Amino acid sequence: MDTKRPTVAAAEEILGGYFPVLDHGFVSLVDYMGSDGDVERAARVSYGFGTRQVSKTRGLVRYLRRHRHTTPSEMVEFKFHCAMPMFVARQWIRHRTASVNELSARYSLMPLLFYRPDRDQFALQSRSNKQGREGGAPDEVYREAVERWERLRSEAGDAYRWLLEEDVAREIARIDLPVSTYTQWYWKIDLHNLLHFLSLRVDPRAQWEIQQFARVIAAMVRRVAPLSYEAWVDYDLQAEPLTRVERELLSRVVVADDDGISANDGASLSVDQMKEAGLSAREVRELVEKLQAPTRPDFDLDLSTMVTAEEMGARMFEAVPDAGLE
Repeated sequence: MDTKRPTVAAAEEILGGYFPVLDHGFVSLVDYMGSDGDVERAARVSYGFGTRQVSKTRGLVRYLRRHRHTTPSEMVEFKFHCAMPMFVARQWIRHRTASVNELSARYSLMPLLFYRPDRDQFALQSRSNKQGREGGAPDEVYREAVERWERLRSEAGDAYRWLLEEDVAREIARIDLPVSTYTQWYWKIDLHNLLHFLSLRVDPRAQWEIQQFARVIAAMVRRVAPLSYEAWVDYDLQAEPLTRVERELLSRVVVADDDGISANDGASLSVDQMKEAGLSAREVRELVEKLQAPTRPDFDLDLSTMVTAEEMGARMFEAVPDAGLE
């Protein structure tokens, strides 16, 4: 048990604070309802407050998570204010289990803020993953990409300003802004669905940019519902399911009975044997990864980076075009 686990009071320390993400984005925990105790009370349908030991609550929360009894987690809710590039928002919105209200460019003026990847995150297309990146790109390619991005964004921004100055409807003026443009929304979601979102989006296979937002949100969950966070790490994020074939293969090298677990003397599994059993080359790699010791994540917030809503608003306002402002 983690003796340094944050308490619910830690949530109040960050409530309403804004944490920068990427170059112009942010995440703020605007409000929340409930914590680990509410998960327990929902599971027990109990009205008792303040009478349970933390160890008892922890045991039940872990049991529920371990056995996929997720409904009690729906009793806890989070409301976030977030700003992200549009291409990240399009990935984010695929999780349809939240309530979302996004900035309307038909009504509001768009801040002309655009995401530019750092040199370290500029990479070539992955040869093994059609939706991923790998390997560093040449410096000259990055320099050329930055020049092209800046030129395109300058022209798009100038066109947007000109259309507004000509009193063209905002819903038309916005149409050629690139997907690197920042948008923002309020996002409300329950704990169960939030943990599912995080399982997918803090995963190293997710796009790096959305990982950065998910890591900040995970750290916020840790402060609001620390026992649920701990159980999520242990039973979801760092857990790996085994298929029928994988279990059969492992039974050849490991003996599990009432006396415990031991290794079969001299037993081993070659890549060819795993393939003969029906695993593809990719499944073989995945099984090897499953059996490697995990590195426990430590999502945390750097409180020195937290700013107020007013400070963050001032940053965003600086990038709003003058045209049309009253």
